Order: sequence, then structure tokens, then C-alpha cells
Amino acid sequence: MLHRGQESTDGTGGGELTVPMAWLYAEYIADELLRTGDLMPPTSFEFRAGRDALALTIFLSDTDGELSGIRVVTQLETWLSLTAYDQPWQDWVRERLAKLAAETIETGDPAPDLELAEAAWRWLEETELLAPDLNAVPGGAAMAGEDEGPKVWTPAWQLGLPLGHLAIHLF
Repeated sequence: MLHRGQESTDGTGGGELTVPMAWLYAEYIADELLRTGDLMPPTSFEFRAGRDALALTIFLSDTDGELSGIRVVTQLETWLSLTAYDQPWQDWVRERLAKLAAETIETGDPAPDLELAEAAWRWLEETELLAPDLNAVPGGAAMAGEDEGPKVWTPAWQLGLPLGHLAIHLF
């Protein structure tokens, strides 16, 4: 029996709360991959960008809705290919999100997973982080320190995607 102010997590409808388990699991996997790689402090915006980009990749590549712990290792190659430098990742994300949104409209089912994925994508697209400009090497000389040299505002997904890719490699 539900008490006033409490809601069910079983997703049976009737105005009850549906827990976004697919998104939360994808985010957990992404977080673990990045923490294992120890590439960035977990409190940094760069870490968040990497986690969100990787979580989107994991969530959107799960076309059968069968993301499970046992299959994580078998999916690493798929995630590596999706996050590779020469792939149009952002176009793929937009297409998959649009497809899932259309499916949600058709079925009329609540989509808390999709809402969280869309929020992560908005953050990755709209947030810019100050990063070293890898295309500009002043005077052709190498920089002495990480904080020296030209910086450029970069969309968060452009920083997060290579971090996610590298984290998968290091796993």
C-alpha cells in the first residue's frame, strides 16, 4: 500500500514514479570506467563531460534494452568505435535521441531515462570548458607546463568524448 507522498518504483503506470534504471546504470558504468582510468579528478567539469558523453554512448547503444553487467565487457569494442575520433558521434547522439523520443510519443509511456539522457546532451552541447588549444602551438615550441599556452572555449562534449574513449582503452 502506498502512503500519501510515496510512489512506486515498479513502473506499472497509474501516475506512479518510474525509476530511470537504464540511464542510471549507464551513468554508473561510465563513472566506473573514468574512475578506473584516473584521468581527471571526479569533481572536475572535465570528468562530468567524460561521464556524460560515455553514459550517452552506453545508453544509446543499448538498442535492445538489455544492458546488463555481464555484457559490459562485450560492449567495450562497440563503445570504442562509437567514441573514436573520426566518428560523427554528435550526429549519432542526435539521431538516436530523436528516434527514442519518437518511440516514446508513439507508445505514450513515460521516459525518465530519455529525459535524463536529453538533459545530459543539452549540458554537453551548451556548456563550454576552457581547454588547451591543441591546434595552436605558438612559435612551434613545446609548452613547459600544462597551464601555459593558448586556451580555447570548447563544447563539453568535445572534451568528454576523448576522455571517455581513453577511459575505455585504459579499462
